[in-house]
Amino acid sequence: MNMIRRAKSSATIAPRSEAEAFFAANPDIDSIEMIYTDFGGVPRGKRLRQHEVLSVYEIGRFFPGSITVVDITGQDTVETGLVWEDGDADRSMKPIPGTLVRTPWAGDNAAQFMVDFYELDGQPHDLDPRHVLGLVVDRFAEMGLTPALAVELEFYLLDPKRARDGSVRPARPDYSGTTPQMVEVYGLRELDDFRPFFDELYEACDIQGLPLESAISEFAPGQCELTLRYKPDVLRACDDAIMYKRVVKAVAQAHGLEATFMAKPFAEQAGSGMHIHVSMNDTTGKNLFADEDPEGTPMLRHAIGGMIASVGDCFALFAPHANSYRRFKANSYAPVAPTWGVNNRTVSFRIPAGPPASRHVEHRACGADANPYLAVAGVLAGIHHGIVNQVDPGPAVVGNGYDRDSSGDDKPPSNWFAAVDRFHASGLMRDYLGERFVDMFTIVKRVEQDRYFGQVPSLDYDWYLRNA
Repeated sequence: MNMIRRAKSSATIAPRSEAEAFFAANPDIDSIEMIYTDFGGVPRGKRLRQHEVLSVYEIGRFFPGSITVVDITGQDTVETGLVWEDGDADRSMKPIPGTLVRTPWAGDNAAQFMVDFYELDGQPHDLDPRHVLGLVVDRFAEMGLTPALAVELEFYLLDPKRARDGSVRPARPDYSGTTPQMVEVYGLRELDDFRPFFDELYEACDIQGLPLESAISEFAPGQCELTLRYKPDVLRACDDAIMYKRVVKAVAQAHGLEATFMAKPFAEQAGSGMHIHVSMNDTTGKNLFADEDPEGTPMLRHAIGGMIASVGDCFALFAPHANSYRRFKANSYAPVAPTWGVNNRTVSFRIPAGPPASRHVEHRACGADANPYLAVAGVLAGIHHGIVNQVDPGPAVVGNGYDRDSSGDDKPPSNWFAAVDRFHASGLMRDYLGERFVDMFTIVKRVEQDRYFGQVPSLDYDWYLRNA
């Protein structure tokens, strides 16, 4: 088997003492979910009793390796050769430090913890998205660099009851009998409308130690965005994002709502993005992107150059589903070209306004439907490539980035099939993420494509039933 080198950053395993201390402080807990995050970013796992959990922290818990290659619906991808040919053999799940926390929405006696996948010999499993990210983080550690990062996610609050035609609608406030129609970007009334949801969301995040900060009403009815605090620990920042998405969905359900991070739930409204904010620290914690120049240091510009050079190769990670590609439209706040600029939301790679010490880059290409571990792995691979090779990003865009020519080798793929093909052919991705990961991810996505386009949607009947 093609094994990866041990990823130092992702191979930290929570000790048994962590669980013992948690249960000493929370003796009432007796319903605990262990959670693994698959390629699609979907949480999968088991629900355990308290007496079962300590053994997981001591020796791990066996799980079939095929779970690493299920599709977005949870169906096996036998084409990978990792199901029947492998005997659907077990590997081991081991706890991630700091993730054993109460889940107040699930009841007074409920908790959860997250796990990584390992081979039986103790080596990190090369198809675990968190370990894949760890490999990229290790590249920076070898240079004495530490990426600092925050993940910013947009989502919609929806009415859980679909319309008769199967379509979805923005959620209605309790007091209102009508569905919101206006955009009302940054509207405070829109936040007040769902105050009970937001109050419980903040409370649940505080209980779980998630550093949730400001909330805004986004650029569509029912669309929201909340921010997670910046961290000089990439893996933990992505753990936060995974846990946060689960909290949002669970708290929404408890309030009779449905929260979705789907990239484009409404054709006529804004899509939901995952904006990744990155800076680079040295061994003393100094921000190496910081400079009086609004364009930052040469290292920051090289990082942007690397992201521009690699964005097309990474796009299957940034936009992993069929629906993801509906989000990319001009003048929509979703970028359509590999452009960069200062204080400019029409570009893919934005240096936000702020004091020199805060200088960083905001990567705006990812959809909210992307797996945070894999999306960040792609972003950091590009940054590392740019810094090592001193890639020139070209001049910054001033004005409307949607007016810029998006042709050329750096242009992101315009559809799901082209993105997966380019990812599979990328030597850069194979170098940073691993040969077998690239091959297996590609197989899963190609099988998903066949399954998705094997269905006949209602639009086919509307367009072709009578006219074909």
